[in-house]
Amino acid sequence: MTTLIGVVHVPALPGAPRNVLSLDDCIRHAVADAEALRDGGADAVIVENFHDYPFRRDAVEAHVVAALTAVCLAIRASVACELGVNVLRNDALSALGIAMACGAAFIRVNVHTGAMLTDQGIITGRADETMRLRRALGADHVRVLADVLVKHAVPLGALRLADAVRDATDRGLADAIIVTGGATGMPATREDVETACGATTAPVYVGSGVTAGNVDAFVPPATGVIAGSWLKRDGLIGNPVDATRVRRLRQAIDRLA
Repeated sequence: MTTLIGVVHVPALPGAPRNVLSLDDCIRHAVADAEALRDGGADAVIVENFHDYPFRRDAVEAHVVAALTAVCLAIRASVACELGVNVLRNDALSALGIAMACGAAFIRVNVHTGAMLTDQGIITGRADETMRLRRALGADHVRVLADVLVKHAVPLGALRLADAVRDATDRGLADAIIVTGGATGMPATREDVETACGATTAPVYVGSGVTAGNVDAFVPPATGVIAGSWLKRDGLIGNPVDATRVRRLRQAIDRLA
């Protein structure tokens, strides 16, 4: 069965430049989106501090970790499906800590191996730290979903997608791979998805730009999709999740089975 992971874009948290809501209100919005994703048929939800931009390059502040933990615990109490965490821009250690505290099943890491030039500057993968912490915490059950040649970034130097995939899985020990387009809401290419699937036996997810109208370009061969923007009311990223749109994508995926 093809997996549908829906994204919960948490409103800007207290302390973020665009914050206008209390933490309690941020939690209420996030839980409502998670419930809409569940009602529409998503298999899992992933929580992101998406509206906290401009993002830190790596480690976020302690209050962000605490706030995201509160959000994830509230979602776990309300929604009985797998939970994931992505601490933007690239704080895998905090994501892993939150996952441990909240019983989440997976984390997403934008730059797990290699080095990428981004709008936050140069981000270097820290697979060694992430995987050692996972082992030290006894958290091998928390899967690491690693982006390769992630959106909003370009690699430092020439790097083929297939080589990046092999680095992430064979040397970085990532449990799954995520392929994206160039920016949020932009789809990956069929060629890139096929290349990634051909370079690893690990699951491969399409992580941006997936809609009910184009999912057949990726599934198969992709194991699953991670959808955010298109699932919002009118397809606008600042709107709440629309369970009807989630259901449309779920049905489109199921027709490909």
